[in-house]
Amino acid sequence: MSESGSTYAAAGVDIEAGDRAVELMKEWVKKASRPEVVGGLGGFAGLFDASALARYRRPLLASATDGVGTKVDIARRMGVYDTIGRDLVGMVVDDLVVCGAEPLFMTDYICVGKVYPERVAAVVKGIAEGCTLAGCALVGGETAEHPGLLGADDFDVAGAGTGVVEADRVLGADRIRTGDAVIAMASSGLHSNGYSLVRHVLFDRAGWALDREVPELGRTLGEELLEPTRIYSLDCLALTRTTEVHAFSHITGGGLANNLARVIPEGLRAVVDRSTWAPGPVFRLVGEAGSVERPELEKTLNMGVGMVAVVPADSVDVALTTLADRGVEAWVSGEITERTAGDAEAVTLTGDHAD
Repeated sequence: MSESGSTYAAAGVDIEAGDRAVELMKEWVKKASRPEVVGGLGGFAGLFDASALARYRRPLLASATDGVGTKVDIARRMGVYDTIGRDLVGMVVDDLVVCGAEPLFMTDYICVGKVYPERVAAVVKGIAEGCTLAGCALVGGETAEHPGLLGADDFDVAGAGTGVVEADRVLGADRIRTGDAVIAMASSGLHSNGYSLVRHVLFDRAGWALDREVPELGRTLGEELLEPTRIYSLDCLALTRTTEVHAFSHITGGGLANNLARVIPEGLRAVVDRSTWAPGPVFRLVGEAGSVERPELEKTLNMGVGMVAVVPADSVDVALTTLADRGVEAWVSGEITERTAGDAEAVTLTGDHAD
């Protein structure tokens, strides 16, 4: 008797489960839209009406792509899938807005070992919520099932976004001048960077469990580690409308100094005073649990600052008021000075953090 033929399902790919996931996510994608979106979910490509760009004199399209790294392992271990999408959106749109671009739309890519429709839909729910917070549309995506390469509960997410900015309003190093103020915007926590270090320190070295109640945090360790990335795009765009802004810097992998250095021009430097803020308790916990030295922490984690704006000194008051009105904790953390022959670095961190 001959053996029956092989099937895709026998190889581990469940097409019906994928179709079910699409049906479950449709309601969330519909909520993350803009008037320029043409059509709905299910096409081979997302459509966006570019005639909306006609109001620009010389529109420049900005593009960014990113993921959320090993933070997905925390979501998997906790069985919480509806926040990681907000991290993904934050990583992408806040890179776009650094040059002054308004995020227009995003697409996502979700790779799983096995399609569990409700889990995939929960991830997309988070992405859609993030897009709503960012003011952009979710125009499509892809869910791929990779049996044999990923375990049944394993997954990863990535996304790409497109934004637009007027050519003569692009922000960056060429606008920065001596005497500009460096305004720091508080992060919501670790955001989505440095989790390989965090996991090594808290799980492998300290042996902590995700359900451990941590008094300093006021919640469990897992809840703290899954705190979504703050999305700053609309806050930053509001700043550009209310006052003059010279540059933004999204503080992600590499920490405050390395990311801020990317927008500091030759001949100038940013001097940032640590004493102007106190990092949240999670940063101290990571440092103490792993005996991590301050330089290592600062080049890996955001240390409580998720976004930086560089503005003229006479724009500080309006900038801080604008951010406060939008519920963003912000403060003047430093200034731009001339870089002398002895200044090797574009960014200098001084002082000690406040208690």
